[in-house]
Amino acid sequence: MVPGTYGSMVGVALGCLLAWITARGWTSGALPRGFLAGYVLLNIAIAAVGVWAADRTAAWLRHKDPPQVVIDEVSGQLIAFAGFLGGLAGLNWKSLILGFILFRGFDVLKPFPARRAEWLPGGWGVMADDWFAGAYAAIALWLIHRLVL
Repeated sequence: MVPGTYGSMVGVALGCLLAWITARGWTSGALPRGFLAGYVLLNIAIAAVGVWAADRTAAWLRHKDPPQVVIDEVSGQLIAFAGFLGGLAGLNWKSLILGFILFRGFDVLKPFPARRAEWLPGGWGVMADDWFAGAYAAIALWLIHRLVL
């Protein structure tokens, strides 16, 4: 659980960078198109490298989901902040902390279909459960932000 928490913190650090960029004048709800494309491409690149690296590491260590692999948490944590793209909500320090807590909670609990996703072959199984946790956290964070924050 501890290595995953550190991996999530890397995702939060990238979320802090996102918050800093949006605070530099793009808070009107319209981030530059290139920024959004860059964020999506970054997520896809991390996911692709994660599937490859997790597959190789799991095979080498002969462990289905080795704790040494934390790129899955980085990828999932970035998905948790996806609702802030395009001005859907304001990413601030409360959102960053809450997004971290929500993602870690969903990652540990693994609600359906996250637990089933672990049974996908190789690196896909390592990564997919965290993508589901990130999606659940993104939805919950967006709803909480709309209702409370």
